[in-house]
Amino acid sequence: MEQAPQHIAIIMDGNGRWAKARNLPRTAGHHQGIEACKRVVRSAGELGLKYLTLFGFSTENWSRPAEEVNELMRLLRMYLRSETADLHRNNVKLQVVGDRAALSKDIVELIENTEDLTKDNGGLHLVIALNYGGRMDITKAAADMARNFQEQGIEPTFENAEEHFSGFLMTKGIPDPDILVRTSGEQRISNFLLWQCAYSEFVFTDTLWPDFGENELRAAMKEFQTRDRRFGAIQSV
Repeated sequence: MEQAPQHIAIIMDGNGRWAKARNLPRTAGHHQGIEACKRVVRSAGELGLKYLTLFGFSTENWSRPAEEVNELMRLLRMYLRSETADLHRNNVKLQVVGDRAALSKDIVELIENTEDLTKDNGGLHLVIALNYGGRMDITKAAADMARNFQEQGIEPTFENAEEHFSGFLMTKGIPDPDILVRTSGEQRISNFLLWQCAYSEFVFTDTLWPDFGENELRAAMKEFQTRDRRFGAIQSV
């Protein structure tokens, strides 16, 4: 695929509406959302993507009903336990970004075990954002960079601050997304990768996340090919 994207980030939205349309509890939508995750991770690897970032749980999602949050955490445990072997077998590297302090100890251990097992894999780099918020990421990075500059005796300037800033983000070492996809028809980025998506192409689809799969991923990649990416410059003639 000419001008193929290397990194796609996805805001997985619509689980609740998928369930409501079928007169099912919201938890049923989250179950199907996990199946969509499996499909998309598999398809991303087959289509040659290098990076796939999924917005799994935001810092704002804690305000949801406790029953729903508990179910989401249960599904996260289930995914890590059931899929780690497959991820490793398929040469997928898993990295989780976000604040782990609020996550249960057993979930953190599952994350660390999967990250350690897959750290040397050279296929798809799967990034899952858990308890993540773009504003939190930026403010934490700013504080860490200021502390680092102070410790090294570096005088901060506009130029060196912007140059080094990405190295203090939770996504350090991961290229910025070429495409940001949001499912379910919503057209906002909901505090996701605010710095990293400064020049990403946005693709909004009406497809609810539980129905998202290879065809929709291919469509987003083809849409990317139609975009004229100038990064603030003008096209040369």
